[in-house]
Amino acid sequence: MENRGFLERATILAVDDTPDNLAVLSSLLKDEYRVKVASSGEKALKVAAADNPPDLILLDIMMPGMDGYEVCQRLKETPETRDIPVIFLTAKAEVDAERKGLDMGAVDYITKPISPPIVLARVRTQLKLKATADFLRDKSAFLEVEVAKRTEEVMAIQDVTILAMASLAETRDLETGNHIRRTQFYIQALATKLRGHPRFAAQLDDATINMLFKSAPLHDIGKVGIPDRILLKPGRFTPEEFEIMKTHTTLGRDAITHAERSLGSKVEFLTLAKEIAYSHQEKWNGSGYPLGLAGDDIPLSARLMAVADVYDALISRRVYKKPMPHDEAVQIMVEGRGSHFDPDILDAFLDIQDEFRAIANDLSDSDADMERKRTLLSQAGTAIAETE
Repeated sequence: MENRGFLERATILAVDDTPDNLAVLSSLLKDEYRVKVASSGEKALKVAAADNPPDLILLDIMMPGMDGYEVCQRLKETPETRDIPVIFLTAKAEVDAERKGLDMGAVDYITKPISPPIVLARVRTQLKLKATADFLRDKSAFLEVEVAKRTEEVMAIQDVTILAMASLAETRDLETGNHIRRTQFYIQALATKLRGHPRFAAQLDDATINMLFKSAPLHDIGKVGIPDRILLKPGRFTPEEFEIMKTHTTLGRDAITHAERSLGSKVEFLTLAKEIAYSHQEKWNGSGYPLGLAGDDIPLSARLMAVADVYDALISRRVYKKPMPHDEAVQIMVEGRGSHFDPDILDAFLDIQDEFRAIANDLSDSDADMERKRTLLSQAGTAIAETE
């Protein structure tokens, strides 16, 4: 645990305006330590701030110009020198003087005339204490770096896990792609807008908003369990097909839960993902699915996703429909205020609708993307027909 002061010879800075006192201290210390001397407070500060600072300072109090108290104060005010232990040497034996020195940050107080054994013992003690403090300080800094490194690794694992699961859903659903990315930015914009709202402020801190952004791509993960004949159907579903399609919410929640169980413990960062996957089709008035939840019984994450998901479905091109103009989509959203959507969340959407429009424009599906989807859908339909 001992630092270089014991592995090598520690450096002691002796500060005194009297040459004879400096000579005595140098003679006393030179056999065990490297010794530097300074005949004034100004010189002492320069030596202490140099590239190789002393390990300990023996500091006279009564000096002309800058006295020892001021030297000590400046040392403790400077980050580079504040951890150097200071032992005051003085002819002043009053208790008040000693208390003042200790209050200013000195670690010890030796009165003159000095006793060589006392000086050596106290110097040795303070150097040992400094070695311990330096070790703990270095250990703490190392641990901080390690914690930051491990935290970064954990966040990377979270990102990769969510991306892998979202990519799995994308391989099954030809209508995803940029839809996944757009919903991320929609939900982030909504949550940021609502973080100052009295109803939501307590739930929407920076960490939660960041996790909402990461979890949004998993809202339709359950579609991996929907049969191709339904998932890839270009037209409207029959009532029976729609009932099967509705199970994607439960399938999504169960898939994430299964992944969580495989890790052997509850994973905090998947909590929002489960909420979003399971409840984003619930409606404010209780007419949604899978549970028919209403009002605040619907998780906030799912209420946010409902607005993001529906808006994007309305304004996006599909292989079987043209995109709806923004203003028309907004009007439909307004009609769902208080029935489909949480009124306060819908109002926030209306306030930042231009931001939604900008996100949609920036991440729009290209003509090439749509042609690729048409081709894949046609191929999938042919394959399905051949197996029936």
